[in-house]
Amino acid sequence: MLNELERPVARRLIARLREPRRHFIQILLGPRQVGKTTAARQARTAFPGPSHFASADVPGMTDASFIEQHWEVARAHLASGGAPGQTALLLLDEVQKVPGWPETVKRLWDEDTAAGRDLRVVLLGSSPLLLQAGLTESLAGRFELLRCTHWTFAEMADAFGLDLDRYLFLGGYPGGVSLAATPPSAYEPSDDPDHRWRRYLLDALIETTLSRDILLMTRIDKPALLRRVFALGCEYSGQILSYQKMQGQLQDAGNTTTLAHYLAILGAAGLVAGLEKYAGERVRQRASSPKLQALNTALVTAMSGRTADEIRTDREYRGRLVETAVGAHLVNGLAETEARVEYWREGDAEVDFVVTRRDTRLLIEVKSGRLKRAPSGLAAFESAHGPARKLLIGGGGLEIETFLRMDVRGLL
Repeated sequence: MLNELERPVARRLIARLREPRRHFIQILLGPRQVGKTTAARQARTAFPGPSHFASADVPGMTDASFIEQHWEVARAHLASGGAPGQTALLLLDEVQKVPGWPETVKRLWDEDTAAGRDLRVVLLGSSPLLLQAGLTESLAGRFELLRCTHWTFAEMADAFGLDLDRYLFLGGYPGGVSLAATPPSAYEPSDDPDHRWRRYLLDALIETTLSRDILLMTRIDKPALLRRVFALGCEYSGQILSYQKMQGQLQDAGNTTTLAHYLAILGAAGLVAGLEKYAGERVRQRASSPKLQALNTALVTAMSGRTADEIRTDREYRGRLVETAVGAHLVNGLAETEARVEYWREGDAEVDFVVTRRDTRLLIEVKSGRLKRAPSGLAAFESAHGPARKLLIGGGGLEIETFLRMDVRGLL
């Protein structure tokens, strides 16, 4: 079922690669285990000419000759066609792990341009910060980005038959679904039916992302602090937490600039983001307390250690998961747009999410069943900032399942 589903990002990539002429390098980036490689292979299958795929995520790959060698293989495929208008495709996975990759890709791409070779190129990467840094340094004007985000509720429900509660627990990682709800046996160290799924998330996904995609590829002065910031983001997802309070929760926390920087890195890796407070003055906004936002509910449930039954019967905790799912759906769904996802709070009044794009403002209130201390701030927001569109999710408004199935770009 998993390999049969063609996500929108795959359809967009296929359409670009099938255009009549070569335009730009296609960059497919996003967190681990969301289907980047699957999308690339689907595009390869649909491509009308010969193709070549290689991954830099292998031991012993040390220098730019890796790219050069595989680029030459793709050129050989192109030359073997011999017919006018012949085209070929090269796909390079985890390219950011090759030292000096931007300069090498730039040189080879420009050589093909000068020679009139119609070699289409797709680069994939799961370390977005490092990959984008290389793009802006050396490949300006030569690429288009395609962001592969976490699977939505609609995709997980259609592919695996998940209902809302199961989606809140398992989140948008399709690879681990087959490990969930495994009947306990004498060979497993836990009687939790989701134990194998949880260990897969913690060991093969979360730890791999932190250790290989961030710590190994990006300069982090305090690795232990980055891990604690991630854990804090999962524990307090959906809550506004000042940097001062975060420092109180962490040992050797450093200054607020370091915490904000680590949140940005975790957000770029598809793990945990810090939403900013909406304010007319951007200086005030950047100095505001962040609203912690896990970008996949599976990160929260895996880190919590709670079972699915415990979460289902805990109204407060389930309500927090619902708010996390709504926020993640907004952030992921608007990733390739100009829209910003923020929050607003003044005194006791709070707006869960403020979505802005140019002159459009949408205030979103989530009624999740969670007992909130802060009252709705819709009226207070309009009193401070003027009229805005409003959307209530849950609690007599738009059904939560309906919202999570929506393409949120249509809201604006």
